[in-house]
Amino acid sequence: MQNISHSETCDRIRQAIAEKPDGILEALAQQFGVSLQCVVECLPGGVTRIDGSRFVEVLGDIAEWGDITFIVHTPDAIVEFSGPLPRGRMGHGMYNLQGGGSGLSGHLRPENCKAIFLVRRPFMGMETMSVQFFNAHGETIFKIYVGRDAQKKLKADQVERFDRLATLFSETADA
Repeated sequence: MQNISHSETCDRIRQAIAEKPDGILEALAQQFGVSLQCVVECLPGGVTRIDGSRFVEVLGDIAEWGDITFIVHTPDAIVEFSGPLPRGRMGHGMYNLQGGGSGLSGHLRPENCKAIFLVRRPFMGMETMSVQFFNAHGETIFKIYVGRDAQKKLKADQVERFDRLATLFSETADA
């Protein structure tokens, strides 16, 4: 395999996205041998970067949105949960989701989040909006997608909350 610069790799990724705008980003990351964050940074428009230090604040806001889709995508599995994101609180160095015994629960390490991206893009023929959390290696920790109504339209109130996050935290953007 020939050695190409980071800039050339990004140009190739942008070309691939232009050819198939609703393709699977993880597949592009694998194809080009880069992190998923690198691919997200190549998306045309519709992307806002937030510093990972805002992890707890961002999740606290999303906990007020109602039903969302929470996705963990690894090379071996894609796990989805639909429902409300439970409120969390810090304890023993973890952000503890207070699922109350049903629904989503767990323990997250906020210090491992280095970047958060708000991403608007088509996927499988539909417009999507997601909040994607990345670690220091540029790999996703998890993603949270804006919910849909009975007609499969993005929930208007969540779209407003998504846009509000971008406005609130845009001053922390590094990109």
